[in-house]
Amino acid sequence: MQAAHNKLTSAHKRHEPTDIWRRIYTDACISRSLADILSSDNEKSLEETLSASCIARLDCAIIIAGPCGEGRLDLILELIAEIQSCTLWTKEHAPFGTLQTTELTPIHLPKTFVKSIPRIDLRSLPSLSAFTSTFFREPFILSGYVQDWPAMQEHPWHSMKYLRQVAGPGRVVPVEVGSDYRADDWTHTLMSWDKFLSSLDVSFSHSHEGESQKHILYLAQHNLFAQFPALRNDIIIPDYAYAAPAVPDSHVNYRPPANDEQLVINAWLGPAGTVSPAHTDPFYNLYAQVVGRKTVWLSPPETTPYMYPYQATPKTDVCEESTPLFHSNPAANHVEPLMSNTSQIDVFTSGSMQIPLFAENAVPHAICATLDPGDLLYFPPGWWHAMRSEDTSFSVSMWF
Repeated sequence: MQAAHNKLTSAHKRHEPTDIWRRIYTDACISRSLADILSSDNEKSLEETLSASCIARLDCAIIIAGPCGEGRLDLILELIAEIQSCTLWTKEHAPFGTLQTTELTPIHLPKTFVKSIPRIDLRSLPSLSAFTSTFFREPFILSGYVQDWPAMQEHPWHSMKYLRQVAGPGRVVPVEVGSDYRADDWTHTLMSWDKFLSSLDVSFSHSHEGESQKHILYLAQHNLFAQFPALRNDIIIPDYAYAAPAVPDSHVNYRPPANDEQLVINAWLGPAGTVSPAHTDPFYNLYAQVVGRKTVWLSPPETTPYMYPYQATPKTDVCEESTPLFHSNPAANHVEPLMSNTSQIDVFTSGSMQIPLFAENAVPHAICATLDPGDLLYFPPGWWHAMRSEDTSFSVSMWF
């Protein structure tokens, strides 16, 4: 199992095919977990430490390997459910707690934009033909579009009780440690879903104001729906995601996701203050805000020369000064630099206005808005976008 993990990591770094190692790692995780269970003295009443170890291993197969192999995901989920049901869990979490704050803090929008992102009332919802002919070219917000999702109604994602119920005990998830992945002290790790949720519990943080968490924890760009399929039933994919819009003139390298559905769905869950720095993605994006508020900054692809993307090696200022404007960073994209970049500029800080080329050439084209719970944001591929959580925030991105 460890050998397969090492080979998988090595293949990723070398940009080599990974399917065979993903398959081996998946099967090794399943086999090892089954062997541990079968070696137990009582398979119908498993010891908690053993169960937690097996569940974590099976979660790793989902998180790290996909998992790879026909029927493997269903098998893993069935095994996890069976282990959970056969275990006497001694640690009980209180059936309360929330991600939803009732004390909204004032939002201070950055100075790095000139217009708001256009909002469209649901009474003026664009038809599919209008979307594919006209509206797909520019960003817009559909106010309150996802208010009727089960995630905001009968299965509220702000409820700690519900989020723990859909997962069951012993689950682990991948989290980023740090508020900004460009920072030198940023890292990522696997941690207990229960522990991660506890770190976000608004009711707990209000009653323990003297206690501060050392690091911000952020579950970012993760297919949480593969791990917890019940959550997938809580969202309704907008028809726009299946509209197959044309290749945009500003992003001629566009290709839809390569999976069968041509759709990639990810979850984003973290506390107030988490930041996704300005970057571009190669797909059309529908971004649903389910819990909390999130401020979004956007700038069109033509401003790329003035966004100072990280390079594989230090690069001089576009004014051709003799020294690098910024240092090289792990955020640099070495694989497809024209498809996905991260900017070195902190668009949410006033200091970014002191960078002349950015202030003069990017800011006049930038747009910004704060998403409220229930809002749906759309923007095309290649657009620079940065996001900042104003509250504890739960969002869903749908790439197509």
